[in-house]
Amino acid sequence: MNIIDPQSWKPDLAAFREKTAAFYAGELKKMEYKGFSGLYGSYAQKGGEASMLRLRMPAGCVTKEKLAFTADAIRKYNVNKVHFTTCQTIQLHNLGQEAVCEIMEKALDAGIVTMGGGGDFPRNVMCSPLSGVEKEEYFDVQSWAKLAGEYLMNFIKAEKMPRKLKVGFSNSPKNLTHATYRDLGFVAREDGKFDVYSAGGLGNNPRFGVKVAEAVEPENILYYVKAMWLTFRAYGNYENRGKARTRYMQEILGGAENYAKAYQEKLQEVFDSGEDLTIHAEETKIAKSGDGTTAGGPRILEQKQPGLYTVVWHPIGGQPSPEMFCELADALQEISEAEMRLSPDETAYLINLTGSEAERIAALTEKDSAASLFETSVSCIGATICQVGLRDSQGLLASCVAKVREADLPDGALPQIHISGCPSSCGTHQTGALGFRGASKSVDGKARSAYMLYLNGSEVQGQETMGQEMGVILEENIPDFLVELGKTVAENGMDFDAWKAANPEGLEKIAAAYLA
Repeated sequence: MNIIDPQSWKPDLAAFREKTAAFYAGELKKMEYKGFSGLYGSYAQKGGEASMLRLRMPAGCVTKEKLAFTADAIRKYNVNKVHFTTCQTIQLHNLGQEAVCEIMEKALDAGIVTMGGGGDFPRNVMCSPLSGVEKEEYFDVQSWAKLAGEYLMNFIKAEKMPRKLKVGFSNSPKNLTHATYRDLGFVAREDGKFDVYSAGGLGNNPRFGVKVAEAVEPENILYYVKAMWLTFRAYGNYENRGKARTRYMQEILGGAENYAKAYQEKLQEVFDSGEDLTIHAEETKIAKSGDGTTAGGPRILEQKQPGLYTVVWHPIGGQPSPEMFCELADALQEISEAEMRLSPDETAYLINLTGSEAERIAALTEKDSAASLFETSVSCIGATICQVGLRDSQGLLASCVAKVREADLPDGALPQIHISGCPSSCGTHQTGALGFRGASKSVDGKARSAYMLYLNGSEVQGQETMGQEMGVILEENIPDFLVELGKTVAENGMDFDAWKAANPEGLEKIAAAYLA
């Protein structure tokens, strides 16, 4: 397998600097620049006066070295907005022309690549965030995810790529990476092998993936990656950009069964080609052991390594304060084998801590972390930043959190909700227990800010469900809807899941009164 040296991308960055200068000088139109800059993992923000930069973190792993670089960049360039994304990357926002170019270039020295972070390219390969340390996992899939990510970088400049290619690895039925409905997903089995799913995705025309292979030996996964590329080259829709995603091939080929057959034919071509794509990986090695100290609390998890702990840190909306990010990065530098793992729900996990270290890191992040399940809710970056965003999803989440805190609802009365500012589903609203998607509603002849409500979605493997579209709620009424729901659940002395199971139609009844 050819592994691309991060430094080899440096010659490409001169073109980005040139085009970015032209854009900020007004010589390049917004959409023309967007079509170019996505290759480099950067987009102009709404208004065209600042840029964002997406730092790829393969398998969601942020080493101490990468943390240190990111913190240094935040300080040097006075970055005032940081976002943990649902694809396990770190986005830096409100960057000036010189800052976005310099950070992109210097990141390569820290092993951080931005290439392919946007546009029609293989995106950051996703992985269950606690792979290698989680007690309940089937097996550690992280090393395999990283190798797949390294291989996919070879396709950054390949012809005929789909519009985004998202690959995910899951270590258990929790399916946090949505591996069963990605463009390509590798799902761990109890026997140490993978089941493979393909041609899934959220957004317009959402589809759950098609199981195209069972009991795949991990050493052979790259054959399946290349087969995905060949299948799209043969059957993907290149004429209509809105349909240039792998999930549309299910329709093109006349259903899931026909898609699976077409994929397996391309897979056989790869095996018959004689190309050796076999890889070898070792399970994550953690030499550190506990020192006899212990830790406990709602944000502290025991690892499968005896005496080691993980601290859960979820900044509201996945947006840590830059100051806290830097302070935490500094603290982790002093802790052996410490690492940050990013989750698709915008949570950060701080792993490989002794009891005393976990207590210290938990205390450090307390003021900047969600205090309940509801406060771990997921939101895309929203329309104040995103060029294609319709609604300020982050603003809605902040309003809801404030209202729920004011109501003093008990933890568990409300679930984690998922908010997307537009139909792209970056907030994964379609498979959340409660989802909201940016919309508009005409009231007295005037367009009002609103959201489409989705109920009863699920991401759990074997229980995957698309949420039911219930109708539109005016944005201003959503916090009151959530408070009424939470109070109803709390008054019954249950948590949300137990209440919903006992009252199958209760959620719909409460929502009905708020639909516009």
